[in-house]
Amino acid sequence: MYIDKIKLNNFRNYIEEEINLDKNINIFYGNNAQGKTNILESIYLCAIGKSYRTNKDREIININKDFSKVEINYSKKDREGKIKLEISDKKNLYLNDIKLKKISEVLGNINIVLFNPDDINIFKEGPSKRRRILDIMISQLRPSYVYNLNMYLKILEQRNNYLKQIKYENKNEEMLDVWDTQIAKYAEIINLYRKEFTEKIKEKIVDVHKKITDNKEEIKIEYISDFTNQEEFLKEIKNSRKIDIIKGYTGKGIHRDDLKLFINDKEIGIYGSQGQHRSAILSIKLSELQIIKDETEENPILLLDDFMSELDKIRRQNFLEDVQDTQIIITCTDKLELKNKNKKIFFVENGKVKIEKNT
Repeated sequence: MYIDKIKLNNFRNYIEEEINLDKNINIFYGNNAQGKTNILESIYLCAIGKSYRTNKDREIININKDFSKVEINYSKKDREGKIKLEISDKKNLYLNDIKLKKISEVLGNINIVLFNPDDINIFKEGPSKRRRILDIMISQLRPSYVYNLNMYLKILEQRNNYLKQIKYENKNEEMLDVWDTQIAKYAEIINLYRKEFTEKIKEKIVDVHKKITDNKEEIKIEYISDFTNQEEFLKEIKNSRKIDIIKGYTGKGIHRDDLKLFINDKEIGIYGSQGQHRSAILSIKLSELQIIKDETEENPILLLDDFMSELDKIRRQNFLEDVQDTQIIITCTDKLELKNKNKKIFFVENGKVKIEKNT
């Protein structure tokens, strides 16, 4: 699959822009803060339904305007389509000009894999960002996952609110049974999805990482969860009820799950060098790309935000050989020269995109 065209209207620093993409490689270069990453964000929004840079939709609207619009035309092996995003007082998404009832209905139409500079430090930070890697991948391939995850988080919030009411208002503790039963139900569904996709990553990542590191490193990934099954979980959450009341929040559950990565049997979050962190996240993302291709029989679109500059020329060319037949959209500060590759090169300055080369 590939994107044919992007139209931006009052989106971030773009007033009105239309960009026609090559189905192979597209390079957007220019100084920082000119709008390169905004292009990737617009694609991500239409693919996932929300931004990876902000939780506030208002920030996406140009500072001098009161609405924003993005349109993306895409082609798949069996059909063409258009996704339109409109943001004003609220956010609306349209698929082929039909308004979607739920944001999650957009998932699976445009499949993407994003390399974000912040991802390099993902194993040095808290587990929420690592869970997000799984959540985004699963949601693109299993849209029902989003419903189950949202239900879990909604019930979790209600349970946490009631824990505070027990603590400060002496509410009936036994009422927690209602939330515990529901939270266990959705936890089991999410846990099964996450285990399934961690196994899929395991099947891919060893060979991918060996290739990236010239067989110098062996990588392992583990999904960490205190959930086993509904029955056991209900026992554990009931046993920890007194502690939860004191703390005012739920201490056990799939909202605490984590991914751990090991290189040569050493946990990367503790012992990994910056280079190992970079190669590890690259291995995860390339594994994700292969999984999406296996599931959909089409390559997803690869979004590389200021990532290629991290690789030397040889690794850059090797990397591109590994992702052939994939539309790649690259942002960088300096123009990349890639040999023997069909590509379009765009110069970005102050919210304006100028095509510079089409080869």
